[in-house]
Amino acid sequence: MLISDLRTIGNKLLSIRKRLGMTQAEVAEVAGLSDRTYADIERGTVNMRTETLLRICTVLHITPDEIFVAEDVSLTARQSELLDRLNACNPKDKETALQLLAVFLKSLD
Repeated sequence: MLISDLRTIGNKLLSIRKRLGMTQAEVAEVAGLSDRTYADIERGTVNMRTETLLRICTVLHITPDEIFVAEDVSLTARQSELLDRLNACNPKDKETALQLLAVFLKSLD
């Protein structure tokens, strides 16, 4: 699902920036924006031009999809459930499961 709410987009940018350990000033400087403009973007109080978005994505090493596309919560929940089940396996079964997954992923290439 495509996200168009500026506040949600700003919150995603904030989360990504913090995960990278960057300050608003650092992102703004590298993206060629004023500190105030970038802060307003993160707060969701200002719309941004496509060029601005692309510069911010470059600085944060992300694609626009990571900002504008909502995560599939059910998929995330299923991944978490599978990881929990894998972690509960004995070492031999865990190794077998990982080998099967590796073969499957290789078949996608």
